[in-house]
Amino acid sequence: MTPSSSGLSSAEAAVRLERDGPNLLPRKPPTPLWRRVVTQLRDPLIIVLLIAAALTVGTGDWTDAAVIALVIVVNTAVGVTQEVRADRAITALAELATPEARVVRDGHQRRIPAGDVVVGDLLVLAEGDIVPADAEVVESAALLVDESALTGESVPVDKDAGAAVSSGTVVARGRGRAVVTAIGAASASGRIASLMVKGAGLTPLQRRLVGVGRLLAGVAVLLSALVLVLGLVRGQPVELMVVTAISLVVAAVPESLPAVVTLSLALGARRMAARDALVRNLPAVETLGSVTVLATDKTGTLTEGRMVARHLWTPAAEAAVTGSGYAPDGKITGGDPDEFAELLTAAALCNDARLRPPQENGEEWTALGDPTEAALLAAAARLGLDRADLQERFPRIAELPFDSDRKRMSTVHLLPGGGVRLICKGAPEALLRPDVLADDPELPARAAERADRFARDGYRVLAVAAADLDAVPHPVREDGLRLLGLVAILDPPREAAAAAVADCARAGIRTVLITGDHPGTARAVAADLGIIRVGDRVVDCREPGAFDNGPAGVYARATPEQKLDIIESLRTRGEVLAMTGDGVNDGPALRRADIGVAMGRRGTEVARQAADLVLADDNLDTVVAAVEEGRRVYANIRRFLVYGLSGGAAEIAVMVLGPFLGLPLPLLPAQILWINLLTHGLPGVALGGEPTVPGTMSQPPRPPGQSIMGAGLWQRVVRIAVVLTAVTLGVAVWGAMTGRPWQSMAFFALGATQLGVALGTRTRPGTLANPMLLLAVGGAFVLQLAGIYLPPLRELLGTRPLSPGDLLVVVALSTLGYAAARLDRILHPSPTPAQD
Repeated sequence: MTPSSSGLSSAEAAVRLERDGPNLLPRKPPTPLWRRVVTQLRDPLIIVLLIAAALTVGTGDWTDAAVIALVIVVNTAVGVTQEVRADRAITALAELATPEARVVRDGHQRRIPAGDVVVGDLLVLAEGDIVPADAEVVESAALLVDESALTGESVPVDKDAGAAVSSGTVVARGRGRAVVTAIGAASASGRIASLMVKGAGLTPLQRRLVGVGRLLAGVAVLLSALVLVLGLVRGQPVELMVVTAISLVVAAVPESLPAVVTLSLALGARRMAARDALVRNLPAVETLGSVTVLATDKTGTLTEGRMVARHLWTPAAEAAVTGSGYAPDGKITGGDPDEFAELLTAAALCNDARLRPPQENGEEWTALGDPTEAALLAAAARLGLDRADLQERFPRIAELPFDSDRKRMSTVHLLPGGGVRLICKGAPEALLRPDVLADDPELPARAAERADRFARDGYRVLAVAAADLDAVPHPVREDGLRLLGLVAILDPPREAAAAAVADCARAGIRTVLITGDHPGTARAVAADLGIIRVGDRVVDCREPGAFDNGPAGVYARATPEQKLDIIESLRTRGEVLAMTGDGVNDGPALRRADIGVAMGRRGTEVARQAADLVLADDNLDTVVAAVEEGRRVYANIRRFLVYGLSGGAAEIAVMVLGPFLGLPLPLLPAQILWINLLTHGLPGVALGGEPTVPGTMSQPPRPPGQSIMGAGLWQRVVRIAVVLTAVTLGVAVWGAMTGRPWQSMAFFALGATQLGVALGTRTRPGTLANPMLLLAVGGAFVLQLAGIYLPPLRELLGTRPLSPGDLLVVVALSTLGYAAARLDRILHPSPTPAQD
């Protein structure tokens, strides 16, 4: 007996399992925890803090060492947690395989674990089965396979003997047998899993912060070393100057930046969740704000992911069909409904699909079987035709199932008055032929011309014909038929998709369609939604040299590997790319894009696990809302950098310039650390909660190559730092010249002026839009007062109390920090207001 009938022997299967290994998908080797921790500790800012912590321990300053160590631990823990989450995508894909498979072994059908399937096994497939491995069909009985999760094709594919079926696809109808040709990593799902094992790389925010961290670390160390040398030259104690230099390093390095970033991202994630966008990877929040290209698949993202009959044509009339999904709601418009009753009656009878009504509140009508046939049933229902009633009146007594050679399906039904009716439904090119139709010779040509126009508009067209006979012909013949008409079917665009594409365009984001679907269908959907205009190029990825002529707005018939190539080419040109998808085939692209966006309802678990953002409502306009949140997060991080770096720069400038103005040691190490703790603590973190700048979504995204310190941010930091330095040194010099406690005055002035900058950088000054910031600044100001008036703190910080008059003068001068921040935004606005 041949393998196609008896399958493998158990002995041979065992040999092949030992030779080839189990039918399991590749997984990324687990990364040891210590390696994850080491990776996080290589950040330049963290390295500087580690050195500072070691030096403080060496000088016996255990309190400062503990504070610095706490910052390092928290930042490292957050980074490691995010890495662990990202690795779950591979696990989800591995779990896609069916737990069991039906195979023929030793001539008998049996169920075995899917992991035990080997090359050469004879699979037994039936409706609802997930194909466990790549295979070649050897027997087929109306076998129809849904490949949408793997290829993006919205219509199930007929599989005759000799056709290939891929692992991870689903049998939509019929039954068959197939010989396994590839398992595990060599299968279709295995190749996708191998693509997903490759790393996703750093997000734009992470890349920018790494650059800033390296620069800040270098500058902080050099300037602190300069202060150390100047102090030693002036004869200051070595231990005092070492602690002072360490304190300046801690002050100059914005160690609360990780906390600010985390809070900003968390607040953005919470707001996105309220708008049905669930964040799986916090840096993705900011990445959305820098997106320049939105690459989207078609089925289930731009479209509803279900087939709907939209147009009817008969030799005498034409009409449109309204309604959505598979619900019977809707009607025939543009013609007399009675003109189409015969066409839709025949389409409902020559049909093997079923419609299931909602089973509970909130559920929709669903299709059981071929979605194209379900669309015909829904159209018939909108004309008031009930399938059960039709089947009772016209019982089916014979049939010829659909196959890819004939490209049609035929059924024979008893007529109430006697005789039978033969109904044939299929592709126009299979029915609109003189040897099939008995109509006027001009009618097939007229119908074919109308079918071509439907096809150019992106519709899938079915022709329906019938013949009344005296008895059932044996065998059933498919000729001498009368054409009843055409039905144009499509997967309709989502109502919100066009608005989302337009919103992206207004925000300077280009939308690109990447799909496994047919070029004609992809072009029609893209044109309908405004992604491309008439005449724009559509790339058919199967054609030689498809990518030789530069970027396009639509890429059709793209494989998972080609999707990766397209994404890489866009990123190579400097684009920041967001990719949406819902299928297994989208997993690698979602992982490789700067940000992957998965559909929550329709999407596969693989897509959801590979993505950074999951849309709970499957609506593309939710991405637009998420982009707005991302831009808000980025603006708030820049806002904190202005505040934190200007303060740190002022602290170093005061320490460097003070001795030249007769101030031997302007600030003590404890005073520097206290100011740093108050200003970079809650006030700095609270800046991450500032609301969105008005007009954010009418601005283009920032240039992809722009540094986070670009667009005038460095200059702003310097200008504000000059004001902070001038106020602090001015107060100190005046105090020293008049015999006042000048060091305490400088200490209070520097802290209070920085708090004024925090208020001045707000998005909406004079409002309660961010009450947390007001409370944080108020609390920090009270603690700054406590530093010069509360005896225990005075002893710790080495300060002296100020008289009411001196305090009033210093407070008045400290308002210059607020004025400097406000005036700088007015006189020197950012090129892109959303970044201001």
